[in-house]
Amino acid sequence: MVVCQGQLDSAVPLEPATMPGRVVVQWDKEDCADMGIVKVDLLGLGMMAVLEDTLEIIRDNYGEEIDLGRLPANDRKIYDTLTKADTVGMFQIESRAQMACLPRLRPKCFYDIVVQVAIIRPGPIVGKMVHPYLKRRQGREKAECLHPSLEQVLKRTLGVPLFQEQLLRMAMIAAGFTGGEAEELRRAFGFKRSEARMKDVETKLRNGMEKNDITGETQDKIVKSITSFALYGFPESHAASFALLAYASAYFKCHYLGPFTAAMLNNQPMGFYRPATLVKDAQRHGLKFKPIDAARSEWHCKLEKIADGFAVRMGLQYVRGLRKDIGLEIVREREVRSFASIEELKLRVPGIQKAELTALAEVGALNFIDGTKRQIHRRDALWQVERAARRSGPLLERPSGAHHQIEPEEGAVLVESPLLRMTAEERIVADFRGTGLTTGPHPMAYHRTELKKHGIVSAAELMKLQDGAKVRVAGAVIARQRPGTAKGFVFLSLEDETGIANAIITPQLFDQDHTVVVHHPFLLIEGRLQNQDNVISVKAEAVFPLRLTQAQPQSHDFH
Repeated sequence: MVVCQGQLDSAVPLEPATMPGRVVVQWDKEDCADMGIVKVDLLGLGMMAVLEDTLEIIRDNYGEEIDLGRLPANDRKIYDTLTKADTVGMFQIESRAQMACLPRLRPKCFYDIVVQVAIIRPGPIVGKMVHPYLKRRQGREKAECLHPSLEQVLKRTLGVPLFQEQLLRMAMIAAGFTGGEAEELRRAFGFKRSEARMKDVETKLRNGMEKNDITGETQDKIVKSITSFALYGFPESHAASFALLAYASAYFKCHYLGPFTAAMLNNQPMGFYRPATLVKDAQRHGLKFKPIDAARSEWHCKLEKIADGFAVRMGLQYVRGLRKDIGLEIVREREVRSFASIEELKLRVPGIQKAELTALAEVGALNFIDGTKRQIHRRDALWQVERAARRSGPLLERPSGAHHQIEPEEGAVLVESPLLRMTAEERIVADFRGTGLTTGPHPMAYHRTELKKHGIVSAAELMKLQDGAKVRVAGAVIARQRPGTAKGFVFLSLEDETGIANAIITPQLFDQDHTVVVHHPFLLIEGRLQNQDNVISVKAEAVFPLRLTQAQPQSHDFH
């Protein structure tokens, strides 16, 4: 957003935006800054909506009012959880790279989270600052500043520059830059639009350091750290704001998992992982889920009281192909009076299409709509959808005593089906096809006995193995990453019923088996276990497709 004195179109050319009622400036942000026009960046964060919804769910179900500004400080359970890298769903600290850093950094206070948010960024990585900081944090390397004059700026980050503000202060102290000149340096390297401009600023930086007797290798290190960070540097104030949200998300995941998970599922897409992974992670932490049910589900996911607390009831929003207005109409009609049959649902929600009824039936959402008050199975429901959608012909008119006949109560609708129940694997395939997730067992769980026979270990078992051990691990690919800073290495996250295993694919192996790595939803990895400071990964030596089931959870692929 840009602001100026007087009318904006008197200072800068405007044009209508694609979105109705919006106007955009024709100049880029750097030109606006050169003209002295105030520029304000507004960042919308899905986690803020999640936190707001979490508070509302807690209020409605627990009767508790929680003030985000007064969350308990220094909650040990939170820091223990972060140290174990158990951070799926937490803001800014849930990625594979963050999980690989957390057990090494071992956060113990809020400022450690500020550092954690900022350290896994292109600036520290390009500037080769991550490993020096972690070694100093672990006491394996002495904390020394680049120059004694910079100690006041770098002391609390152990002599390693991590924040943009530190770089500006370094230029002001080491090279005698004014505040305006330091800002000019940040802009010159931050945009990279003029090689000549960047060279001029670097020359000025070196000349200033020479006046302060900073020369040779020390000067080169300071210039490299400043130029690397100026392009990607993360402001400390920004990191602190993000750390507040990270701490809040960690607090709710640790203490109010049900409300937090429901809020996360209601605000997709967002974050590093897809809903299927969020559900499985929450289940491994003891949270129970109830499937989508047209007789009980709202449009959004909600909490539902059970004997030992609360379960998350999946919402109708997760039925692929079901329109929101139809889903809301189902909920409204159900609140007036329960549906006695699928045929009655169709009559009372006249806008519903056959494809939507079929989608509901395939994922089991119509299993409890039956006048007999007995649960029917998915193919029973599919049969009834066919009966309700068109007039019965000879094929659908089953004689008395047909397979799977259900005896109705007085006044109920007769339910008959000649179809067998779906098998467990067919149900899980239908779940993933119809909703993108399953509240039932993980696909890998059905094959664990067979996998063990072939020496394939689970993600949880990797923790018990020795560094350097030859291992075979398999799972559903939930994330693929090939960061620009990783020199061609590809990082995979494989999920099974016990947790998430990380695999590292070398550039050579990726080139050799590119199709397998990129296109197969389930993979078998053979390689060597790497256990560095309790950060577990498998350096792959061979990659094979694993054909277990047609159920295909989607991965989140980063390019």
